[in-house]
Amino acid sequence: MDKPQKFVPDCMATGLGCLPFNQPQAALNLSLESFPHVPHWPQLPRRGSQEGFVFQFLNPLVQTGLLELKANQAYFTNEHSDWPERLTEFYRLYLAGETGEQEALKFFSIPPEAAVGFYAFVETIKEAGTGQALYFKGQLAGPVTLGLQVKDANGNLAYYDPQLRDILVKTLALHARWQTSQLTSLGRPAIIFIDEPAISIYGQSGYVTVTKEMIKNDLTEIIQAVNTAGGRTGVHSCAALDWTILFETHPDIVNLDAYNYGHSLLPYAKELKDFLARDGLIAWGITPTSEKAFSEDIFTLTAKLQALWSELIAKGINQEVLKRQALITPACGAGLLEPSLAKHIYRLTCLTARHIKG
Repeated sequence: MDKPQKFVPDCMATGLGCLPFNQPQAALNLSLESFPHVPHWPQLPRRGSQEGFVFQFLNPLVQTGLLELKANQAYFTNEHSDWPERLTEFYRLYLAGETGEQEALKFFSIPPEAAVGFYAFVETIKEAGTGQALYFKGQLAGPVTLGLQVKDANGNLAYYDPQLRDILVKTLALHARWQTSQLTSLGRPAIIFIDEPAISIYGQSGYVTVTKEMIKNDLTEIIQAVNTAGGRTGVHSCAALDWTILFETHPDIVNLDAYNYGHSLLPYAKELKDFLARDGLIAWGITPTSEKAFSEDIFTLTAKLQALWSELIAKGINQEVLKRQALITPACGAGLLEPSLAKHIYRLTCLTARHIKG
């Protein structure tokens, strides 16, 4: 399936997924009201472990017996005597899903009890219509982030094992494809963000065996799955990092914490310019996701972002291109904040985006 037509956001706003509510309707209303053009379905981590990443994105591995939970820690069962048979069944389902077989693809979906916000979003759009929405945004955890949390049977991090990493990546890829098709079926194209905070470990002394090519290849497989289903992709990271990893992976959108780490882009101005020339978009996370948000307003945040843009313009990046190919977001997810703070952050992001757009 082809991608939707060229997206020129010109400072539209959206959010990053997690919100600190127990009931989906409050979170859903906040997303739809704050970001009417690009609303997102809300993840609700305060509901408990059932809304954690294992149940949301890795449930197929639990169902096939490849993964088990012990004291809230996920372990692969790769030492089990039935591992080869379980692995064969997983790849059978994966290959069927990759060819578009709907029942197999559904196997990689989110269980309703693991993402009440997703299913509430779907039902609300079906009943109320698409409204002002131009895109519907979804999200999933990234392979590096998951691979550094899930362990093998001996307690080693799964990301270092090529076979286990491949299983994780393929599970996420088919989940992303399923999620894209579900959101697209509501009447608007989908944007799927891969949330990858752990990508910043690249280059650190404790992770020397994690290579740039590993990260790029894993992200590319998920990006291609979303593209196959006709969606656009974004990658979110909320730290300073080697941004060439993401620019060279070719997502449609790169999302950064511009409030705290915006200057980390400056050494990569040339690569950013090339990314923008390919119609890439930057989602500027300019609203802090902390108590600092209460001491900011639309004027201070606009000034902060425009100061950063001025430094990039001085390095040869076109001012109009920066603005035209910009989304505005909070710096990070708001799932662990107080509800009043999350509401303030979403409202401030919405108003700041309007102010920057002019």
